Amino acid sequence: MKTTVFGITIRRAEERGHANHGWLNTYHTFSFADYYDPAHRGFRSLRVINDDRVAPGMGFGTHPHRDMEIFSYVLEGALEHKDSMGNGRQLQPGQIQLMSAGQGITHSEFNPSRKDPLHFLQIWIQPRAPALTPSYTEWHPKPEHADAAKVLVISPDGRDGSATIHQDAEVYRLRLQPGQTITHELKPGRGAWLHVADGEVALNGAALKTGDGASTEEPGILTVTASQETTALLFDLQ
Repeated sequence: MKTTVFGITIRRAEERGHANHGWLNTYHTFSFADYYDPAHRGFRSLRVINDDRVAPGMGFGTHPHRDMEIFSYVLEGALEHKDSMGNGRQLQPGQIQLMSAGQGITHSEFNPSRKDPLHFLQIWIQPRAPALTPSYTEWHPKPEHADAAKVLVISPDGRDGSATIHQDAEVYRLRLQPGQTITHELKPGRGAWLHVADGEVALNGAALKTGDGASTEEPGILTVTASQETTALLFDLQ
């Protein structure tokens, strides 16, 4: 089901696909694995937004991917990543790792804690071309980013310390206090998707809560205003 308010198409949290495997409680914004919804198979190059909660000591075993830009944004707990390129990292809340699967890689994602849950977003974006050379990059917030309302975290050119993606896509982390507002200019020919990781905002007047997504392809100024403390990701896509 799609709801449009003030020119914004809303994907409600409770309408997402859901699977609870015991060790993994996950919600799918778009079709993924056993969940298929022909009305929600992606948005432009954005293919997957999985909202994953992983039990202590559990995780995704080593498995292959190819021809996809895959990034994880840690919301709570720690995420341990290993891949066939030799990368081994443990990411903390607010940090992002981006892996370009390209010609093919294997990787695993794991909750290394024996007592604390892991909550993270796993997001897939289709690359600009197939069979690219696999690569890995990260974004870690600097002290000046702690209270920044809008920060570029992923871009095609890696500017401003952002992680580098092989697609004409920019991703911004929003961190807003109650009553705080940010704006974003969406240029002609592009599309925007906003995912609310936690909190409540209004996007051009359309009310959104935790887990909601919203999109528009109408050029102009987007205005995001928080009604409570909010963390969100804003995608600007070719």
